[in-house]
Amino acid sequence: MLSVKEKSILAEYVKENNLPRTNALSEKVYLKEDIYSKYIKRILDIVISLFVLIVTFPINICIGICTFFDVGRPVFFLQKRPGKDGKCFTMVKFRNMTNEKDADGNLLPFNQRITNVGAFMRMTSLDELLNFWSILKGDMSIIGPRPLAEIYWSRYSERHKARHLVRPGLECPNLFHGGHNNGWHEQFENDIWYVEHISFLTDCRMLLCLIKMVFDTKTRRQHAVKGVGDFMGYDENGHAFSANDIPQKYLDMIYKKGGR
Repeated sequence: MLSVKEKSILAEYVKENNLPRTNALSEKVYLKEDIYSKYIKRILDIVISLFVLIVTFPINICIGICTFFDVGRPVFFLQKRPGKDGKCFTMVKFRNMTNEKDADGNLLPFNQRITNVGAFMRMTSLDELLNFWSILKGDMSIIGPRPLAEIYWSRYSERHKARHLVRPGLECPNLFHGGHNNGWHEQFENDIWYVEHISFLTDCRMLLCLIKMVFDTKTRRQHAVKGVGDFMGYDENGHAFSANDIPQKYLDMIYKKGGR
């Protein structure tokens, strides 16, 4: 497993060497705009998020108490995430991981810091409830590409930056693969598909798929424990890859530089 420093070195390398070619090969993205995407979708987001926040208020209080006794203070996890048009907003979630660090002062891997309570919250999507506040404010939508870490922004191809032409959402299920995506590349391409096909019917189909995913506890349990791995960049063929599936040639390069 690569260290944080090694991941950073690799990400910079593939960005410098592969991103220009990836941009040259990428197809242009065309945002679908109509009355629904401009106005009706936002109205539905306000109505639904307000209702959900009122109904789940007691649940959020209980989650907050459990979080306090599980990981202590602070109860909330705050992080800047790029939203619509790349403008950052503050995402608020309940903490479900500890802040344990290694000997070099870097946070331990995801699966070593998540608690049992945290894994349960992720598996049941309870950690997503506070996102309805971001939806109500207008930073997010119910359906849309998930808001990812700010550090990924400079690693995106111009095509995949287009996923930010719409508000980020709780989830953007893959309607052609049972809601789930196999890796970053498939997820990004699915997000682009959504940007080009956004409609009331698409949102309804994705919402039903999202509800189904919430109750797919087996898959969610695997995801909560393993994680998807950091987005590192693109290989020579313009294919996005994660820290969990780094091509061997890049691993060999990093190991050689690090003297392993």
